[in-house]
Amino acid sequence: MKYGIQALYLIIGLGATLGLGSCAGKLDAQAVQPSPSEMLPSPSRTLPKENTMTKTPAPPPPWSASPAFASHDYAKPLPLADDSGLEYAVLAGGCFWCLEAVYENLPGVVDVVSGYIGGGAPRPSYEYVSTGASGHAEAVRIAFDPARVSYDELLKYFWKIHNPTTKDRQGADVGSQYRSAIFYTSESQKEAALASIEKQKPWWPAPIVTELLPAEDFWLAEEYHQDFYRRNPNYGYCAVVIAPKLKKAGFGD
Repeated sequence: MKYGIQALYLIIGLGATLGLGSCAGKLDAQAVQPSPSEMLPSPSRTLPKENTMTKTPAPPPPWSASPAFASHDYAKPLPLADDSGLEYAVLAGGCFWCLEAVYENLPGVVDVVSGYIGGGAPRPSYEYVSTGASGHAEAVRIAFDPARVSYDELLKYFWKIHNPTTKDRQGADVGSQYRSAIFYTSESQKEAALASIEKQKPWWPAPIVTELLPAEDFWLAEEYHQDFYRRNPNYGYCAVVIAPKLKKAGFGD
């Protein structure tokens, strides 16, 4: 067991260098015609070439998958309330690929999209958020049916798949964009989140640093970020970081 853990750390260390163990190794944005702001230099990231991706088609998750990207309005923040009967949860816990991959499999979850929240600038680009200067966090907006899954159940998975005691960091992903945060969309969510945090405190060896804030504008991330694990399960970061999280959550092989 000892040598297995050492080997895993070695893989993650090498992966971070090669763009495998860090969310820094994300897909080239050229395919979506980046704006000038998206071309800002990013000190913490090295994007691999498109041809380094190993794309293996994967079946859709059993319960949900994001609808076609065209169904979302990229130029405006996504709504966090409507008359559909669904509720929305917004969670940040490191790379949004990880959270999206887990929550897409949860019964009662209708849709999960990756995006940005918590900063002041409107319509931030991935590259701008990656500099840490925009103030946004990588997050997911989860549309769920409260008759099938509770908000508290969503939070149970949140604590299970990330470390809420490391400020501005999840593993090899470092920066304020990777902070742990719960963005509540109602007073009932705020109360549930406060209670959930209190329940979690005895289980962690260090203080929980998860932020609890009202949800403001949630901006949809670029198309190539959506359903990333499902579309690219053999990509290095997916295999080394996301697959173990899925297994821990009870959805992996």
